[in-house]
Amino acid sequence: MNKQEEESKRGFTRRDFLRVSAGTAGAVALGSLQALASDEKTGGSILNSNGFRGVFPYLVSPIDERGSVKDAVLTRLSNDLISSGVHGLTALGSTGEFAYLNREQRHRVVEVVVQAARRRVPVVAGVAATTITDAVEQVRAYEALGVDGILAILEAYFPLNEDGVVSYFTAIANATKLPVALYTNPSFQRSDLTLPAIERLSKVDNIRYIKDASSDTGRLLSIINAVGSRISVFSASAHIPACVMLLGGVGWMAGPACVVPRQSVLLYDLCRAGKWDEAMVLQRSLWRINRVFAKYNLAACIKGGLELQGYEVGAPLRPQTPLSEAGRAEVKAILTDLGAL
Repeated sequence: MNKQEEESKRGFTRRDFLRVSAGTAGAVALGSLQALASDEKTGGSILNSNGFRGVFPYLVSPIDERGSVKDAVLTRLSNDLISSGVHGLTALGSTGEFAYLNREQRHRVVEVVVQAARRRVPVVAGVAATTITDAVEQVRAYEALGVDGILAILEAYFPLNEDGVVSYFTAIANATKLPVALYTNPSFQRSDLTLPAIERLSKVDNIRYIKDASSDTGRLLSIINAVGSRISVFSASAHIPACVMLLGGVGWMAGPACVVPRQSVLLYDLCRAGKWDEAMVLQRSLWRINRVFAKYNLAACIKGGLELQGYEVGAPLRPQTPLSEAGRAEVKAILTDLGAL
């Protein structure tokens, strides 16, 4: 088997990435100019009339041995992701280890990301709490720092009924005028967002997005059918982004985009352009990142990949364990094949 046949069998290669990137460069540039024009018309707001859409990487939270946020590392990563063309940044998502950070660390992570973004792309901050009081305090603190949206996450020790779940997310939305994205991840949450609860919440004016990490793509279609245009759907790493886009999704918020940002943006552009054949070739290759992400500890996998790329983000917070040598080798092989190393 010759080299060309091997590359064809393997899927989307570095050569393919460069070729398709060049072909879409003009369209991407035009889209950027249109977005800037829209921003000017809305008084400089970076949330244009189309709202949030595109690739929003879930940022890691680099913490040093003393427990301090590594400001310089997080700033560099944010800048590089923006230069790679991502459409927004999400701080304190699951990859950001929000459940392992104290209040001061969470606040500093959001502050650093907002300062690094410098209004070039929207910044969405994760708010997670077990009580409404705590959640509302976080919303107000992050809004004061200058975030552009809130990712609402429910933590619970005791299970909650539907009314309790709805009241939590409604209180978050009522505490701000910023757009709110619901985040549901049944694998990690004690109380899930049911379809009836999502329908109720879709009637709250500023609850405009949902990221569902259930791994049930059929559930996404049920959500879209139930809420119509009231809530837009973002893909999670548990879903196949191109398939979610085909269903009517608006992009994805996920950790893997941290390590393959240019490839993720290219996939989004291909989907938006309706070039589904090319999109699916790229998607098949990129899906390996999602699978290895699911195979190993979430934060450890992305942090391990970023370390390979030269970002000193450190290990996941204890008692989590770092990426194993086998995991590191697997991630390295995939990133190399995708042209991300």
